[in-house]
Amino acid sequence: MTDCIFCKIAGGEFNTPFIVETEDYVAFRDINPKADTHVLVVPKKHYDSLNELDDEIILGKLLGGVKRVAAELGLKSYKTVINTGKDAGQEVFHLHIHVLSGNIKGV
Repeated sequence: MTDCIFCKIAGGEFNTPFIVETEDYVAFRDINPKADTHVLVVPKKHYDSLNELDDEIILGKLLGGVKRVAAELGLKSYKTVINTGKDAGQEVFHLHIHVLSGNIKGV
């Protein structure tokens, strides 16, 4: 999708620093953090939300990405969130997993 901010970030258009990058996903810090540590794990391929995901293998890779982010940042405990749909709080319509640790606010 040409107008999707996460597609642009994953494609390197903004020189966003990645915590982890593989051929399937990227992980980067949220610009509006809801916790001391707030990272997003985002597939490079566009899916509007979990409801549109047609590849269960990528979901496993994304969860593996969560684990890699936690290891890279030395997180001993963390919370993961996938918002699916506007009524559930999804703001960017590109599937992503929130990784939150520390003082978590309102999630």
